[in-house]
Amino acid sequence: MKNIIIINGPNLNLLGKRQPEIYGDINFDDFIVEQKEKFPSLSIEYFQSNIEGEIIDKLHEVGFDFDGIILNAAAYTHTSVGIGDAVASISSPVIEVHISNTYSREEFRHVSFISPHAKGVVLGFGLKSYELALTSFINL
Repeated sequence: MKNIIIINGPNLNLLGKRQPEIYGDINFDDFIVEQKEKFPSLSIEYFQSNIEGEIIDKLHEVGFDFDGIILNAAAYTHTSVGIGDAVASISSPVIEVHISNTYSREEFRHVSFISPHAKGVVLGFGLKSYELALTSFINL
């Protein structure tokens, strides 16, 4: 069984309530339950924080032992050199995920400090972006 963790950044605790026209109307806790049922060969953990340092600490904690990390750093993707450096510093493969197509949004969202250090990037498919990332870890 592969150990995978999904790490979500700021405001993603509001999924299902926040801007459903962009982020959908599904609560992420319910989504995680569905994914655990859908991917029984994966041990899936979940962590969410609105605090940049907590995300970095979590990457340091799991980044040498887990088989994969799915990271949606949300707005920190475009502003946090620290999170980008943390991804570069660990050995577990990281897939950067975004619910929306960041390239169809404001220009500042076109820059990622994570992408240069990620194994891959999945964006624009709603919560299905996470499912595609999980599938990629099965196929590795």
